[in-house]
Amino acid sequence: MTIFYKFGGKMYINITNGCMCDCVFCIRKNGDSIEDNESLWLEHEPGYEEICGAFDKFISENSEITEAVFCGYGEPTVRIDMLLKTAEYIKTHSRLKIRLNTNGLVRLVHKDFDVMKFKGLIDAVSISLNAPNAKRYNEVTRPKKEVISGNAEEYAFNEMLKFAEDMKKICDTSFTVVDVITPREIEECRKLAESMGIPLRVRAYVTDNKSYT
Repeated sequence: MTIFYKFGGKMYINITNGCMCDCVFCIRKNGDSIEDNESLWLEHEPGYEEICGAFDKFISENSEITEAVFCGYGEPTVRIDMLLKTAEYIKTHSRLKIRLNTNGLVRLVHKDFDVMKFKGLIDAVSISLNAPNAKRYNEVTRPKKEVISGNAEEYAFNEMLKFAEDMKKICDTSFTVVDVITPREIEECRKLAESMGIPLRVRAYVTDNKSYT
């Protein structure tokens, strides 16, 4: 079972296959892994001791790694408590910088979560913007009503933006969009990101799972 895997010279962390969304561009639809790594579909959600043991083994075999990224075949913040415990373990036992790739909807599942808990643990966060407005966000990201209680279409987009505003006070924060939307929409996303003082990166949609970051 693959908890830690190497991609692009970084260590990626796969702690859950759960997610609040069903994005149209999700790479899970194209295969069971990234590049030449083993399957990222978990046999079970790993416990803390299992994660720590897997980290110790991985880092002993890949001492050149300088960055850890919470990004696997699921949304890492679904297991927010385990994410925080894992990040703390990594910080205590290494000098790795830690980045979180997220959809920014953690507080729609864990309603009392305080993002200040990320301070000192997460060095950078990359948030999936994916669309310039709520209507297109719901069409592209497709929040799951069975995971996000209430009417997700009404507030998922705004919650993601609020999460970004809060996170930029804590760590380096950036947005991403995937180029499944139109060039005009990408430009609208760029203007929205600029208005919030957050840089935007445009990712190419891939079908071979060879260049996902």
